[in-house]
Amino acid sequence: MTIRINNIRVPLEEIDSLKYLTSRKISVDLDDIKDFKIVKESIDARRKSRIDFIYSVELSIDDDESAFVEKLHDADVILSKPRAGLKIEYGTERLPDRPIIIGSGPAGLFAGLILAKNGYNPVIYERGKSVEERSKIVKSFWRDGDFDPECNVQFGEGGAGTFSDGKLTTRIKDERCKTVLDEFIRCGAPPEIAYDYKPHIGTDMLKSVIANIRKKITAMGGEVRFSSKLTDIKIKDGSIVGITINDNEYISCQVLVLALGHSARDTFEMLMKKGTMLSSKAFAVGFRIEHNQRMIDLAQYGKFANHPKLRAATYTLAYQSKRYNRPCYTFCMCPGGVVVAAASEDKRLVTNGMSEYARDGENANSAVVCGVRPEDFKGEGPLAGIEFQRMLEERAYNLGKGEFKAPVQKAVDFINNKVTSTVGRVKPTYTRGYTLADLNDCLPEELCAVIKEGLLAFDGKIKGFCSKDAILTAVETRTSSPVRIERNKTTYESLNIAGLYPAGEGAGYAGGIVSAAVDGIKVSEQIMKSYAPMK
Repeated sequence: MTIRINNIRVPLEEIDSLKYLTSRKISVDLDDIKDFKIVKESIDARRKSRIDFIYSVELSIDDDESAFVEKLHDADVILSKPRAGLKIEYGTERLPDRPIIIGSGPAGLFAGLILAKNGYNPVIYERGKSVEERSKIVKSFWRDGDFDPECNVQFGEGGAGTFSDGKLTTRIKDERCKTVLDEFIRCGAPPEIAYDYKPHIGTDMLKSVIANIRKKITAMGGEVRFSSKLTDIKIKDGSIVGITINDNEYISCQVLVLALGHSARDTFEMLMKKGTMLSSKAFAVGFRIEHNQRMIDLAQYGKFANHPKLRAATYTLAYQSKRYNRPCYTFCMCPGGVVVAAASEDKRLVTNGMSEYARDGENANSAVVCGVRPEDFKGEGPLAGIEFQRMLEERAYNLGKGEFKAPVQKAVDFINNKVTSTVGRVKPTYTRGYTLADLNDCLPEELCAVIKEGLLAFDGKIKGFCSKDAILTAVETRTSSPVRIERNKTTYESLNIAGLYPAGEGAGYAGGIVSAAVDGIKVSEQIMKSYAPMK
């Protein structure tokens, strides 16, 4: 056991004195502290006259640690027991064929990693390319407009999060989160993601981490096959018995993990035709907003904005419209980042935000989105949300005048229903170029009204949020999957197809890199509980 000390408040100017301040808090000589490590770091910037870091640390001492903690009688000082780790239960039934995983996003990669580690020899099929090839294809699209419907910001190794900020924040409380972060670190992620309250890797680092996870999977007996799109499934007596890849390769299987991305629209359509139980779910749509990162730093840190110990500032804002009973909130905030072209279908425009690890770009960007519900979709059935997305993306494409140029408008002009004549000091960073337009023509009137209310409310929280220079870029539609593949809450199998395991964000069970990876781990555990290892 070790001793854990919580709520150690360290003034910004004393940031290098953490270990000393810890020794003072527990009245122990500095030299008597052993195995000192940070387990959590956050920033308290509520008072602009003083910024503090708040730490939780773990350490060892030579004395009886249990007696020491009891004698100290401080609620912030507790004993920390070693984490038990994942408990693997193996089934006894033998699989005739190797488990198959569709998709190499976080859910697919971690399902594959856990299965490979435990001798199940999984095969991962990915419709896009490896992360190395995918990066070249995406850059070509951003530079020249060479759009590839099978390999883009949405499709390819690593999933949609690869070309984002590599955010590892999550709201779920699950011990498997630590498993995910530890694996990322072993595969090249910076060590501070283990304790940072808003951990991120950045697109540049995430690419190599993903490649290293793939190499581990293959080294342990798994396989990853690219340019391999699931085009059909075969069901017999209510169970999965095989799949077809690229319309011409049939593979027999009894276990199929569907770790689809939230943009696998054609796959959802195929699953629906096959009778898979699907449902429509709520998500959110809106725009990307850009500010000068310096302005955000000043708003969040005040006079300390240039301090070398402070990273580029972030924000998270939320508002509830009483008039329309809808939420408006910021999502996927990318400090020092750019707005990127993220389409997965031709003549349909999608935006996303992206930052590299350093987060040192001139602009900050974030999605500003409004919640939508199944009753908002004009169509019927579980795929109505997809058609709603497509409608908005087509509007955005047309407003941008084609070639995947994005429609752009100043936030104040959007609020005042005025077409922007020229941008100000904040220059749009969207990677395919832009066209000045009225974004009120992109979303339904009620959604625009909610976002306008939200923007004004956010300006009251961050001065300058709706300044004359703030820029909106349309359209953000891929906040989460519009579809859920229904599954059993205990076994994680499809409700009506045995052997089919929906997993991750695209299947409707996660909301980000870490939660998707955790869901992939959970699914792999259920498979192992039912079947014996292949070797």
